Amino acid sequence: MNDYLLSVVLGIIEGLTEFLPVSSTAHLRIAEALLNIDLKNGFWKMYTIVIQLGAIIALTVFFWRRILKLILTFPRGENGDRTILTHPLSLVLIAFIITALPSFLLVKLIGKNLESLYVMSVALLVGGVIMWIVDAISTRPTIQRMEQTGLIAAIWIGAVQTLSAVFPGTSRSMCTIAAGQIAGMSRETALEFSFFLSIPTMFVATSYDLLKTIRPGDTTMVIAPLTMNSHLWSVLAIGFAVASVVALGVVAWFLRWVRNHGFAPFAIYRIFFGVLLLILLYRGAIGH
Repeated sequence: MNDYLLSVVLGIIEGLTEFLPVSSTAHLRIAEALLNIDLKNGFWKMYTIVIQLGAIIALTVFFWRRILKLILTFPRGENGDRTILTHPLSLVLIAFIITALPSFLLVKLIGKNLESLYVMSVALLVGGVIMWIVDAISTRPTIQRMEQTGLIAAIWIGAVQTLSAVFPGTSRSMCTIAAGQIAGMSRETALEFSFFLSIPTMFVATSYDLLKTIRPGDTTMVIAPLTMNSHLWSVLAIGFAVASVVALGVVAWFLRWVRNHGFAPFAIYRIFFGVLLLILLYRGAIGH
């Protein structure tokens, strides 16, 4: 496949799946396997990281007014009933720290699991079942707005999000949405908190991976030094732009969907996709 078309396809996959509870990592990894992309190729490793940054930018663009309002009301909150520990921005930061520390310590385990399609298929399947059950039983939420979130809920969501780092395919958004619902959040509030938490989480994680990727002498990613030319820069720019635009549309659509529907369709998709992937792996139709 032409590199430019390949970049468009991967950019669309990233934009479609990054903020839906279906695991963008699993979808990109499977697409790379089906499209015969060399996972040891330094450029494509960097490409996968950079297009995730494109999705993050789309999220900040979509929520810029909301982010600005939260900044201007810090630390007392919109109604003057928040503190420096209970303001939504503080809670997002606390949840991020709770995720970041164990994830960093478990980096070797994460690296081992990162490209395993077996791990991803099981994570998709199990995560789908859990998401379906949680959504079905969470019928009486007590937290209707992100401003009502408490410290314990933020710590809980951050801890659960760690699973998505250790077991790729679990999905960061699935973990945070389900954890939010268990903590008493409405579907829309859990989704919004998930979106806000993804900004620092994804930015730091992708920046860290990118630093490892381009740093000369680093043997963890085994791709430096990487020589870029005009063709590769163009391919990278296309993927970044496509992922950003598609992600922006997905975020807007997903928020509207959640107001009137549950997460069950995504859970069913995860279960179906996980079972299908296990069958393909068992038959040897796709690489491990």
